[in-house]
Amino acid sequence: MHKFAKLFAAIAISTAAAAPALAAPETYAVDGTHTFPRFSYSHFGMSTQLSRFNKTSGTVTLDKAAKTGAVDVVIDTTSVDTGFADFNGHIQGEDFLDTTKYPTATFKSTKVNFQGDKPVSIDGNLTIKGVTKPVSLKVTNYVNMPHPMLKKDTIGADATVVIKRSEFNAGKFAPHVGDDVTITLSLEAIKG
Repeated sequence: MHKFAKLFAAIAISTAAAAPALAAPETYAVDGTHTFPRFSYSHFGMSTQLSRFNKTSGTVTLDKAAKTGAVDVVIDTTSVDTGFADFNGHIQGEDFLDTTKYPTATFKSTKVNFQGDKPVSIDGNLTIKGVTKPVSLKVTNYVNMPHPMLKKDTIGADATVVIKRSEFNAGKFAPHVGDDVTITLSLEAIKG
């Protein structure tokens, strides 16, 4: 009987060693030099204005095997870039972003929805001016591959959502200046 116990133990150990290891969630740091949230809106129906934020940080967590993930992004709202310094100050004022009281905006995911191996949408909570609303970002581009220069596993993605700025206490001049604001997050994140 002792021989069978040893044989059984040897088979169990060799089977476990041959089985593929389960993947674990991996954390990626947002690359602030290649991550730019942009926002656009109608200006009196005459043109679509496009601006961006120049400072963004955060993390992305991805479990490829389980097809789950998480996104946590912090936007420095004082880094708003409209292309015109005076207008940057206007957007940072109390009627819009009020960056003196609220120097950051955040997005924290509650669920990443996959189709096959790729995320197609990210549900979460967007906080602007201290107001938090649930939103769902549509992922329009997604790549996960080794960075050609850094040789590290990297995620690249573009995701978009339309919000009503008036719901975040930033609705001055609406509807003449569009209440609907399209936010596009172009993100790159690198595994540490």
